[in-house]
Amino acid sequence: MTDLVVVTGAGGFIGGQLVRGLERQGAQVRAVDYKPLAHWFLQSDAAENLVGDLRDREFAFAATRGAQIVFNLAADMGGMGFIENNKAACMLSVLINTNLLMAAREYGVRRFFFASSACVYPDYRQQDADVEALKEAHAYPAMPEDGYGWEKLFSERMCRHFREDFGIETRVARYHNVYGPHGTWDGGREKAPAAISRKVAMAALGGKRDIDIWGDGLQTRSFMYIDDCLTGTQRLMQSDCREPLNIGSDEMVSVDQLVDIVEDIAGVTLRRRYQLDAPKGVRGRNSDNTLIRDVLGWAPSITLRDGMERTYRWVYDQVKARAEGRPFSGGIDHSAG
Repeated sequence: MTDLVVVTGAGGFIGGQLVRGLERQGAQVRAVDYKPLAHWFLQSDAAENLVGDLRDREFAFAATRGAQIVFNLAADMGGMGFIENNKAACMLSVLINTNLLMAAREYGVRRFFFASSACVYPDYRQQDADVEALKEAHAYPAMPEDGYGWEKLFSERMCRHFREDFGIETRVARYHNVYGPHGTWDGGREKAPAAISRKVAMAALGGKRDIDIWGDGLQTRSFMYIDDCLTGTQRLMQSDCREPLNIGSDEMVSVDQLVDIVEDIAGVTLRRRYQLDAPKGVRGRNSDNTLIRDVLGWAPSITLRDGMERTYRWVYDQVKARAEGRPFSGGIDHSAG
């Protein structure tokens, strides 16, 4: 790990922890994000930290110069409440991947990673709660999540064609609902595990016995703990797999079952108020891990219970610190750069 490694979106949840993992392996890391350094979720003094907008071509080229390896995790995104109401903003992330691929070609980057999403999968395959697990081949015929999903699918194709036409070894991961400590837990961009952890923690600390649930609680998902995400990302990057690959848990649960788990961890039972008009995304989504087991000899394995135990405890501490006026980790993740 003597080459310069660039990690974009390094001020965000996944990117910040990827930077630390690479540094533990002895890598020289350039960490790049749009947010001011004070707003980065995790910050490394050992890394070369750059702040700027990768949608700007000049900055993207400056951020890439000298690198042999690029991990592109930068995107303007959040949970379902954000991506359903910010489709244009999500689509503009295509500029990030475009600029970085052009810079990678210019500077001879050897290997390029793009963080895609399960949102590339068609809506027509996700209309039932008892959904068939999504295989990589299910992305076509295409009808991804409007806005965010279309940008991810287009950027996947761009990676493919830069590999075919210009010889850049690209790797694409389709992440499925990554969660864990040190992530977004408030502010509108948080995903279900963090949002539910926050709501349960606030109820437990405030003595309330109510919780608002987006949807009817029967919609299904799988959720992948951050440690599995990081392991899968590096395994894929080091592999010979050139096609998009699911990196996600195949432990599917309903939203109600997720709430059950968090309530049990917290030792509370709450009355649920279902908000049927709230953003809720597809009816069901789960990862088929057949291909990742075949090509990597590995698949995510941290159970939802174990991951939520760690996540809830961390979110609880943040909620309590905020209530007491003590320093806490900020909730909003503006991860466009």
